[in-house]
Amino acid sequence: MKKTISIGNILMYAALLIAAISFIYPFIWMIGGALAPMNEIGTMNLFPSHPTLNNFRIMLSKIPITRSLFNSLFVAMLTTSLVLITASTVGYALAKMKFKGRQIIFYVIVFTMSLPFQITLIPNYITMINLHFVDTFLALIIPFSVSAFAILMFRQAFQGLPQALIDAARLDGCNELGIIFRILWPNIKPTIVTVAILVFIGSWNEVLWPLIVIRNEQLMTMPQLVTLFAVGGRADTQLGVKIAAAVLLALPVMIAFLFFQKHFIQSMASTGLKD
Repeated sequence: MKKTISIGNILMYAALLIAAISFIYPFIWMIGGALAPMNEIGTMNLFPSHPTLNNFRIMLSKIPITRSLFNSLFVAMLTTSLVLITASTVGYALAKMKFKGRQIIFYVIVFTMSLPFQITLIPNYITMINLHFVDTFLALIIPFSVSAFAILMFRQAFQGLPQALIDAARLDGCNELGIIFRILWPNIKPTIVTVAILVFIGSWNEVLWPLIVIRNEQLMTMPQLVTLFAVGGRADTQLGVKIAAAVLLALPVMIAFLFFQKHFIQSMASTGLKD
């Protein structure tokens, strides 16, 4: 029996197609612009007629991009690892442990999600100065090692798991940390992947905070260095070189999402808010 396609479905798919094109077009044009000679960038063609890697060569010759790439990967990966550990332990306590004030703590954590990072910018900076963390990787990692959103995600994931699983692990002599990382983690892989991707992207794309606490070029992250390169005069007026730097900046995040998009979408679709 043949399925009939309604006018509503056609309109829905048309709207989704237009939305997809509007989102993907800038990325395709950005890649084409990075490969285009200077005289072809303004034509807005999706792909240049004479592609070249000259923009990337100029960029690599003017800034220490390899060092900054390593710095960004190191900071983003370490920050992500710390967030997974802290958020899963706090989320487990809020979801499965009974103690006085648990709900108040949860509501306070949810409230902090509404506060922009700029509000805590000055207190965090003063703290970094007092701890002598300025111009060190610790200044880039410590302030972001705890995430309210990640705590919320883990709390919701743990609440969806049966209490019998935890009770059985305790009877077998497993301690609380063992329950979290050995018993519960394998059952919430989509949540772990989702939190890891979001935290990694957030850490990777952070520009304002590194500009404040890092002045040594050898410690600069890639977004920070690319920003200074684009607006600080090193790229001169060469738009293609700036676009090439932006492509190199976006590439790791795009690759990470392509590899883990299945788990990411699954977790975002299945995670709900439970009391």
